[in-house]
Amino acid sequence: MACIELQQIAHRYPALPGEASAYAVQPLSQVWQDGGAYALLGPSGCGKTTLLNIISGLLRASAGRVLFDGVDVTGLSTERRNIAQVFQFPVVYDTLSVADNLAFPLRNRGLKSAEIETRVATVLQLLGLEHMARVQARSLNADDKQKISLGRGLVRTDVNAILFDEPLTVIDPHLKWKLRTELKKIHQQFGHTMIYVTHDQTEALTFAERVIVMYEGAVVQIGTPQELFEKPAHTFVGKFIGSPGMNVLPCATDAGNLLLAGKVIGKLPYSASGAGQLELGIRPEYVSLVATAAGNPDSLPAVIAAVEDNGKHFVVRASINDLPISAIVREGTVIPESPRIMLDPAKINLYRNSHLVNA
Repeated sequence: MACIELQQIAHRYPALPGEASAYAVQPLSQVWQDGGAYALLGPSGCGKTTLLNIISGLLRASAGRVLFDGVDVTGLSTERRNIAQVFQFPVVYDTLSVADNLAFPLRNRGLKSAEIETRVATVLQLLGLEHMARVQARSLNADDKQKISLGRGLVRTDVNAILFDEPLTVIDPHLKWKLRTELKKIHQQFGHTMIYVTHDQTEALTFAERVIVMYEGAVVQIGTPQELFEKPAHTFVGKFIGSPGMNVLPCATDAGNLLLAGKVIGKLPYSASGAGQLELGIRPEYVSLVATAAGNPDSLPAVIAAVEDNGKHFVVRASINDLPISAIVREGTVIPESPRIMLDPAKINLYRNSHLVNA
């Protein structure tokens, strides 16, 4: 295991004729602590796989340095960095059995047979593959082949880090939750440094202790799942995380008051001075519907466009003066025909030019 440090890492891919080269990864410095469980989260094309490949050594960054435990490994290959990497699609040796696939990297390192057998048996049990130990890999489905790929990364105890690049893409949806849970348990048991690339917020938030959110080649926030939910540092983070995502609405201030759709909805929670577009962000979980303005002076009239029944709750899609807003209400809640919208003032975040205005 290793502490991984990126120092002013940046990368540009060669530009097409007549086009300017753009950053795939914008300059960043970041430390990944020894034994940590991290997720790189973002939409396709945001630079997360490029960054993972820079860490593993599959790609040499255009600028910057990569350090493992303080040692510069920028020019070293993946093998010399002692990294295990699990890719989006299974990489297995079809002519070998499941057990021999798992034993392969250990035999290459000259481990004794007894130790190899012990480690392979442990991983087979962790992944629920004991009954397939002697089955040839070519006869397995994509789910079980990907389990073998995961197992080959986990079977080695001497790796500096294990990197996962969208490893559950080919896994059937009903099995994904089980594998996510198993990976979490494996990390807790063995303490490997793990970095997990995904576009799926559920995978990231359930696996990682800290999540790195990327957008257009830049890291826009690093935090715990709770921090990303409660205090998104960028409006993209708020919209990307959550189902539905955070409401982001243009707002204004006047004499210490916060205005939405031209009407006062409460006192300004904190100073938001500066130039550029001011917006408020609030999770649908913190938006409520009331039937009357009586006793609710900060409520605003709304028009309901749709109500979605998600089983345990309803998602109400509404608008305030043509500004779309979503609210999550508990199952069994009576939804007024002509509701008024209330925002929890303690849960409002303010954004200037898409970036969180610190309290």
